[in-house]
Amino acid sequence: MALVTLLAPCAAAQAVGGGSNFGMGPGTTTSMGQMTYFLLDYEAARAKKSNGQQEQASEGVSRLDLKAPSRARGRYEKGVQSLLNKDFSRAAELLANAATLYPQYVAAHNALGIAYMNLGRNEEARTEFKQAVSLDDHLPNPLSNLCSAALALKDYATAEQAIKKASSIAPLNQEYLTTLTYAEVLNHNYEDAIATAQRVHQGKHENAALVHFFAAAAWREKKDLPQMRSELETFLAEDPKNPNADKASKLIAQIKEIQARPAAPVAAQPAQPTAAEIEQKRQVAEAEAMCVGCSTSDTNSSGSGQPEAPSTSHQTSQRVERSSKGWLLRSTVDEVALFFAATDHGKAVTELAAQDVGILDDHAPPASLIDFRSESGLPLRLGVLIDTSESITGRFSFEQNAAAGFIQKVLTNKDDRAFVVGFSNSILLVQDLSSDQYQIAHAIEELAPAGGTALWDAVAFASQKLGTEAEQQPMARILVVISDGEDNSSTNTLKEAIQAAERNQVIVYTVSTKEYSDSEPLERSTGDRALMTLADQSGGAFFSPGSVMNLKRSLADLQQVIRSRYLVSYKPAHFHADGQYRKIEVKVRKSGRQLRVYARKGYYALPKASGGSGL
Repeated sequence: MALVTLLAPCAAAQAVGGGSNFGMGPGTTTSMGQMTYFLLDYEAARAKKSNGQQEQASEGVSRLDLKAPSRARGRYEKGVQSLLNKDFSRAAELLANAATLYPQYVAAHNALGIAYMNLGRNEEARTEFKQAVSLDDHLPNPLSNLCSAALALKDYATAEQAIKKASSIAPLNQEYLTTLTYAEVLNHNYEDAIATAQRVHQGKHENAALVHFFAAAAWREKKDLPQMRSELETFLAEDPKNPNADKASKLIAQIKEIQARPAAPVAAQPAQPTAAEIEQKRQVAEAEAMCVGCSTSDTNSSGSGQPEAPSTSHQTSQRVERSSKGWLLRSTVDEVALFFAATDHGKAVTELAAQDVGILDDHAPPASLIDFRSESGLPLRLGVLIDTSESITGRFSFEQNAAAGFIQKVLTNKDDRAFVVGFSNSILLVQDLSSDQYQIAHAIEELAPAGGTALWDAVAFASQKLGTEAEQQPMARILVVISDGEDNSSTNTLKEAIQAAERNQVIVYTVSTKEYSDSEPLERSTGDRALMTLADQSGGAFFSPGSVMNLKRSLADLQQVIRSRYLVSYKPAHFHADGQYRKIEVKVRKSGRQLRVYARKGYYALPKASGGSGL
C-alpha cells in the first residue's frame, strides 16, 4: 500500500483572547474571524517485507504499528481509503474495527479521531487522539491532531500542552509553532505567546506570518498598543495577501486614531480606593502593629530580587519537645530557640559552627548556649501556595513553570514532602503531602487562573495543615507563598493568618509577583506590604523579583535560604518574664567575612501564667 497523507483540519474559528473582542474602541467588534489550520500530514504506517526485513515510512510511524496483524491492517487500509473518499461514517466503522482487533494500533486510533472530527464527534475524536498519544508519545502528528480536537472543544489548556509537545518533537516545524502561539493566546498565556512568536520570527518562517497576528492579539490583551501595531505591520509586510490582511489594516488604522487623540486631562483628584483596598490597608496596619518596638531600619527595599531581611517579628522563647502530634517547638520562659539562615553573596553557607555566630538578646550576650545545629538535615514539610486569581492571568504560565522548578530543587532529601494549594475565591489542595516531584509538578500544571483572591484563608489553612501533621522526628515547617499579595475574598484577616502560622510553628516565605518597570520608582504596593509583614512576623523572608522574568532567580535564592537554616538554643542573660519585647541581633562571620543573616528580630518574654504565645 502506498503511503497515505491524512489532513487533520483544525477548526479554530475562535475570537482572540478566549472570546474577547480584538477591537480597539467602544462598539468595535472586529475579531480574528475564521481561521482554518491544516496541521502537518500524518503518514500512515506502511509495513512490507523485503529480504526478510520490514521497511517503514521515513517519519511518523510507530513501531507498535509494524506489529499490527494482517486483519487489523486490512481494516485500517480500507478505513484510510474511505477517509480519502470522504466517506467518514464508513471510515469510522472500519478504523474502529481495526483498533478493536489491535488496541495498540497508533495509526488506527489517530485516523479514527480524524474520521470523528469530520463527523462532528469532537469528544470521541479527542479520546482517540489521546489514546494514540498515550501509546506512542514521540510522534508529533497525533499530538497536533489532539490540539485540533481540543481547540474545537475550547479545551485550550489541552490544546496548548499537545501542540507544545509536538513542537518540541519537531522543533523546526514553523506551523506547529504558529499553532502553539494561537493556543497560548486562547489559553491567556500572553507572555508565552509573544515569546513563541519571537522564536518563529527569528528563524526562517515563510508562510508563517500569521504568528504576528496572534502576537498582536497578545499585546492587545496586555494593553500595549505600540507593540500591537508593530506586530500587525510586520504581519502585513510579510504576507500582504493574507485573508486577514484587511482586518489587520483596519486595526492599525484604529490604533493610529487612538494614538493621535490628545491625552486625557489629569484628574484633579486621585482615584478613590475601593472598599477592598481600604480594608486591606487597614489589615496591613493592624498586622504591622503586632510587633511593638521592632526596628524597620534594616529592611531592604531594593526590589533587586534578593531576599529581604525581616524587619518585624513576634515570638516567644521555645524549646524542642515531643508531643502527641509529633515534634514541636514549645514555649518556655527561660530558653530561646531561634532559627536563622546565612548566605554569602546569595549562596547558602552550610558549614557554620557555634563560634561563627554572635547573639545579643536585649543587648546582652546569652548566659549560656544550649544547642547549635544545622537544620538542613531535618526533613522538610513544605506547603506551596500559588495565586490563581484573575489578577495574575497574564504571567501565570511562567509562574507555574518557576514553581515546578523550585519544587524539584528544594525537595532534595528522601524524607522531604510537599503539598500544593491553589487559591482564588476558593482554596484547592491540588496535591497533598508527597515526595513525588512529578506528581507535584503535574498538580501545579493543572492549575488555571480565575476569580478573586482568598490569600489569608489559604495561609491559615496551610499553616494548620503543617502544624497538625504528626511526625516521629524533628522537622522544618515551611510555607512558600507566590502571590501579588492582594486579598479580596478571605474570611480570615492578615493578622489571623499570621497568628495561624505562629501557632503551628510555620515559617512563611513570600515571593511577590508584582511587576515594576525600570523607570518607575519602587514604591511598595499594599499587596507587597502585606507579604512583607506576613514573612516578617513569621520569621521568614520577603522576595521581590520586580518582574516575572526574575521570578526563577528569586525562587533559586529562596531555595538557598531554606536549605541553609540553623537552630540555636540559648538561655538569655538578665531574663525577666515581664511581657516586654526583647530584641535579638544575630551576626555571623565566616573566614573573616560578614554574612547576611535571616532571622526573627525578637520575642516577648511572656510570664508563665500567660501560657506563652499559644505555640
